[in-house]
Amino acid sequence: MAGGGAPVIQGTHMPDIDRWSRRVVTALGQNPSSFTGPGTNTYLVGTGKERILLDTGDGRRDYLPVLADAMEYAGCRALQEIVLTHGHPDHIGGVESVIERFGPLRVTKLAYDEFDQPYDFQIRHLADGESVKTEGATLLALHTPGHAPDHLCFLLEEENAIFTGDNVLGVGTTVIPSDTGSLSDYMDSLRGLLDRQPDKLFPAHGPLIEDGCAKLSEYIAHRLEREEQILDVIKNGAAGVTEMVKIIYAAYPTNLHTAAGQSVASHLIKLEAEGRVQRENDMQGAATVVRWQIV
Repeated sequence: MAGGGAPVIQGTHMPDIDRWSRRVVTALGQNPSSFTGPGTNTYLVGTGKERILLDTGDGRRDYLPVLADAMEYAGCRALQEIVLTHGHPDHIGGVESVIERFGPLRVTKLAYDEFDQPYDFQIRHLADGESVKTEGATLLALHTPGHAPDHLCFLLEEENAIFTGDNVLGVGTTVIPSDTGSLSDYMDSLRGLLDRQPDKLFPAHGPLIEDGCAKLSEYIAHRLEREEQILDVIKNGAAGVTEMVKIIYAAYPTNLHTAAGQSVASHLIKLEAEGRVQRENDMQGAATVVRWQIV
């Protein structure tokens, strides 16, 4: 480990810079929040003098000296290119400042116009099953939608470890946005990752996950348990998302309830598609209130 630290949810800490394996050095994105936990983990991948930078944080200026220190710590004199897990702002938002600081770099990700168009830099499109290589490391792209339509995880072939992006976190659970997310896709993505039997997981937020298969199994079981909780509270009279969140997440800080509401809504959309719940739209003045019930 090298560098200082940043606060994490629940009062633990993560270092600004750390070495997680011979091929993987972390540089913390300096963007802690209730959504990002300690901040976005960005990764220097490889063993050579030029490394892949996997994700870039959201563009905080105080990230750039951390990245520079991480490069020195890793024995890396330059960046080979930038590779992105997906186009959410806390992953793609730092690209322009990294290019400004370190010079022109190729930027690679799975294409998704809604996320990509706001940015001026050119994006090389990476498809499921393609590889990005650098000295000492091969990253195999795995399309794993659910949290985001353009989400890629990356298998580090030399270590049988997976960079999980936002699909699996070292702290807490993943938000499934109700607009661009899909819980059905997300569950399929988790099962696909588990089928690969990874040894370790390198998440975009939170600490290294030493037992990849156990964490993936835990994530799948958690979602199935949450689904049953939602069905139970509906059976007991809860009809709106806000009401459900207050019951199911009663032990959680209220500043997390907005994110929890997105995940509950995603569960309901999945259950609706399966024919297990249905919605009713009630008009209350000029507002439409969605109420849910068991089919």
